[in-house]
Amino acid sequence: MIEASGLAYRYEDGTTAVDGVDLTIEAGERVALLGPNGAGKSTLLLLLGGLLPPDDGSVRYFGTDQPGDAVRDRLGVLTQDPGEYLFNPTVREDIEYGPAQLGLSAAEADRRVAELAERFDLEHLLDRPPFRLSGGEQRRAAIASVLSVDPDVLLLDEPLSNVDGNNEAELLDLLDELSADGVTIVTSTPDTDLVAAVADRVVLLGRDGRVVATGSTREVLTDTDRLREAGLAPPTVVELFDRAGFEDLPVRVEEAVERLRRQ
Repeated sequence: MIEASGLAYRYEDGTTAVDGVDLTIEAGERVALLGPNGAGKSTLLLLLGGLLPPDDGSVRYFGTDQPGDAVRDRLGVLTQDPGEYLFNPTVREDIEYGPAQLGLSAAEADRRVAELAERFDLEHLLDRPPFRLSGGEQRRAAIASVLSVDPDVLLLDEPLSNVDGNNEAELLDLLDELSADGVTIVTSTPDTDLVAAVADRVVLLGRDGRVVATGSTREVLTDTDRLREAGLAPPTVVELFDRAGFEDLPVRVEEAVERLRRQ
């Protein structure tokens, strides 16, 4: 779906944000870009989404060298602040915006709005200004707006930041549903406790904007020494079982509960 080769990006002051990243995203994968603050995760996500031009390297989409409108329409990018994506007077108009840019008929746009509003529990919010929504409601509305163009790849930058517990659980369920529907999902986060819930593969970035490790979620999250070297604390459940002397460390709470029951 996405092939990045030698990606590099430097800020205007000369600071290197991303340095020589090679990365391939396969269809249907759930990948986490994991790293401490300042590791270039958000910049890398924007590079992968075609919203920033790299200083060095290249990105190929779906085996095509030239992005073009057809390729861009298959990518959905959601930044940390959902307010950057919600700019119309109402939630309904924000969800309609993508289909309108694709030139879809009013009937098809209405169908997509109705479908997404039901899926994301937004029916009662469609005529409300986005700025009057709660953090979780804004996240749902922003994701619905991204999905209104029916993308094949969804790039999410810290999707659960500033979201309370109840809304976090709902959003995680929604991401599971999207993955089950075949959407390829790339999530940027500094939160090791979140990774196992959103990814099957992890790309670990260091503070210098380089990839320091890549592998399955279990491989990366249970390598506690490497995580600490990268400036991250291991997931709480991993650290707890590691300190208790367990082998074959669990990475999810449900897995840990089952281990304790068997014990």
